[in-house]
Amino acid sequence: MLPREPEEEQNNEIKETPTGETEPEVAEIEDLETLKQALTEAKAKAEANLAGWQRAQADFINYKRRSEQEKEELTKFANAILMLNLLPILDDLERAFTSIPPRLAKLSWVDGIKLIERKLWATLEAQGVSPIKALGEPFDPQLHEAVRQDKGKEGIVIEEVQKGYKIDDRVIRPTMVVVGNGEED
Repeated sequence: MLPREPEEEQNNEIKETPTGETEPEVAEIEDLETLKQALTEAKAKAEANLAGWQRAQADFINYKRRSEQEKEELTKFANAILMLNLLPILDDLERAFTSIPPRLAKLSWVDGIKLIERKLWATLEAQGVSPIKALGEPFDPQLHEAVRQDKGKEGIVIEEVQKGYKIDDRVIRPTMVVVGNGEED
């Protein structure tokens, strides 16, 4: 091997200027500028990655909350179709009780059927089913379905044709009503 000259070994050293000040070499300045630029780019990339990660984390939290909310709603209203299918039975029982002659109303089998109706109602209420109040109320198209108009106070429900029901705040069957047209009886 050939011995190196002292200038080659001290290629990265700081040289002294004629005024006595020290000045880094041009190659070292370029390396420093390149490193500063690389550091700036790396910081920008790290900030972008952090922002993306935070956004992804927020999106995941929102997704998790939304999916739990949907699961609750699904659980809450999963039986709505079953409840809706039981309502005609309840309607039939109510019609049957209104048509029972007074002489048969005191028989024990009628009391037994009334007990069955009360149990059905208790089961429906336990699932959050409640009747929609309509008679004497202002007509609300979200709760009521008008089947006709008749003499009576305008915009007020004067007759209930078929009961409506809701589960919590969600209508599962609107009340069929007769609405007053503004003419007095």
